[in-house]
Amino acid sequence: MTDRPILMFDSGIGGLTVLREARVLMPDRRFVYVADDAAFPYGGWEEPALKQRILDLFADLLERFKPELSVIPCNTASTLVIEAIRERFPGHPFVGTVPAIKPAAERTRSGLVSVLATPGTVKRQYTRDLITQWASKCHVRLVGSHKLAALAETYMREGFVDEQVVAEEIAPCFVEQDGRRTDIVVLACTHYPFLVNRMRKTAPWPVDWIDPAEAIARRALSLLDGSQATRAVEPDLAVFTSGKADFATRRLMQGFGLTV
Repeated sequence: MTDRPILMFDSGIGGLTVLREARVLMPDRRFVYVADDAAFPYGGWEEPALKQRILDLFADLLERFKPELSVIPCNTASTLVIEAIRERFPGHPFVGTVPAIKPAAERTRSGLVSVLATPGTVKRQYTRDLITQWASKCHVRLVGSHKLAALAETYMREGFVDEQVVAEEIAPCFVEQDGRRTDIVVLACTHYPFLVNRMRKTAPWPVDWIDPAEAIARRALSLLDGSQATRAVEPDLAVFTSGKADFATRRLMQGFGLTV
């Protein structure tokens, strides 16, 4: 029996989409959700500095919470540090998140796929290697949005989003070529599923939006050693690297069953 938690790390609230799925699959596990809000958004960081920051944060987090498993739902962080973090902390299992390019390539009928991500994920060689490996027969458009992650943060806290801005941000995903149209858009940022209903509403035509949250949660479950969990009296926690959270953020976290 273990009461060691599962740690989830994201730049902001995006990883809550994965937490939601993980709780369905692992209802007896305790979770610690860490939002690196002091550094949000990650898109403005230079890669070496961001990589070092995340590695240093995990040195503290693993010591502080002693998790059984760590999940990094953030595509930007995962594509940057997943290999380095596994090397630095050998023996501790990590679940990373990469754009769901392989399932998109398997499911597309038109051969036109778009990957909607943050600029950091779009420019990463890791992402381009995934396309080469799994989608060489498809036309894959990489679309880096500067605004959607922040829009999702605002929407989840305040309940409002400017649909016109959403429409403008997703517009480059929709490609028409030789009588074919984009039929799949990969949501390559865990923030984006919070806005998917607005995306459907403002899209120029229907597409299949791929949300990787369930697949990430299933991967996490598969890496647990089979030990039975015993829920301790400690609640699931939300930790903010800024050390502060406003009322709207606290209310949001409480809605997800997290104590700030």
